Amino acid sequence: MAGERLFGRPAAPAELLISGAHVLDPRTDLDEPHDLLIRDGRIAELGSPGSLTATEGIETIDATGHHLFPAFVDPHVHLRTPGQEYKENIETGTAAAAAGGFCAVIAMPNTAPVVDDAAILRSLTESARRQARVPVGFLASITRSLKGDELTEMAELRDAGALGFTDDGKPVVSAGTLRKALQYQRLCGGVIALHEEDPELSRDGVMHEGAVSARLGIAGIPSLSESTMIARDGALAAYENARVHFQHLSCRESVEALATAKAAGAKVTAEVCPHHLTLTDDMVRTLDSRFKMNPPLRTEDDRRALVEGLRSGLIDCVATDHAPHAAHEKEVPFEQAPMGTTGLETAFAALFTELVLCGELELGTVVERMSDGAALYGLPVPRIAPGEPANLTLIDLDARFEVGAEGYASRSANCCFHGRVLQGTVLLTVAAGAVAYAARTAIEAPAVR
Repeated sequence: MAGERLFGRPAAPAELLISGAHVLDPRTDLDEPHDLLIRDGRIAELGSPGSLTATEGIETIDATGHHLFPAFVDPHVHLRTPGQEYKENIETGTAAAAAGGFCAVIAMPNTAPVVDDAAILRSLTESARRQARVPVGFLASITRSLKGDELTEMAELRDAGALGFTDDGKPVVSAGTLRKALQYQRLCGGVIALHEEDPELSRDGVMHEGAVSARLGIAGIPSLSESTMIARDGALAAYENARVHFQHLSCRESVEALATAKAAGAKVTAEVCPHHLTLTDDMVRTLDSRFKMNPPLRTEDDRRALVEGLRSGLIDCVATDHAPHAAHEKEVPFEQAPMGTTGLETAFAALFTELVLCGELELGTVVERMSDGAALYGLPVPRIAPGEPANLTLIDLDARFEVGAEGYASRSANCCFHGRVLQGTVLLTVAAGAVAYAARTAIEAPAVR
């Protein structure tokens, strides 16, 4: 998967024959066993099982009993570069992405320094060209230093390669400032992605405001801290005819506000994270800081509303909000720990285990929504069809694994699914036509270059 706004290190194009896999791609109406031949990094041919043969120089993988999907695209990750490489860096973050079946990710700008200047962005893209195991796109900040007042030079940042703009980690509190940003965005292109939170309502909260927070005696964050900002910014997007993406929805009220904005004709989209789709604030009773994230885990009713929104297509895609932190930062009392959970290596397995196996979501829906984030930023969506670039993930849906038992590809271990037994193991990821990950204990595959 390539493009002028995706950056990754050069790798030898794959020459592979994947035989006998159950190929599932809702976009191309594939849902049956096939052989698939990759030549020079592109899908060359599809055939019935056993019909294709490998010529000299082509590696064969017997994928009988496994599933082959279009690889996933994550529109919301934190790679912590520059300045916070002790938590994660481009190489380890993209290694985690490849291990999770992702062929591309989009990185947030709340780094140190903030990505609010074209020189910083150019430095990042050059780093990605040297280090990224899967292609990376970058968002720049909406405001300088994420302070919410002075706008960045958005046109210059777009020219330097920014896919869009976000102050993720902080909301744009001022409606006037956001309106100016939306006007600017119409001129320079890209997407405005918004972390929606009213600080006057969330204040010093560290978890969802509700029965569990009351019982624990912990300050809570009410749902309307998020939903009221979505309602406001949906109205602004409609008024300015601007392109807005709402990040990490967490509650029923936000789903309803999103529906209202779309019904009004606003050009808005939204994402939801695996942890908000599968977990609730009941997990916080343990006071394990792995369950501390922003927005927080909310109620079962909220979780069900998010699942229904994703199923119906009202919520456009899945994003992990992969947010690595060092062990010493998370191993403190719950109230003092930073917010955030890793998720690249567990996203598919968590959704498959918790939602598909029990019938809450169809497998095809999960596969589709896990790459729909590409289109939101104008990137090509992975498809399994002859002539397409090879962006594929091979998964054993029967294989179970304990999260974290064998460590993580990520530099950090603050995963909210740590210790859980999940089902659905990634065996192979081909990204931008090259092998980015291969689980050698499960299959024989070419070395990652």
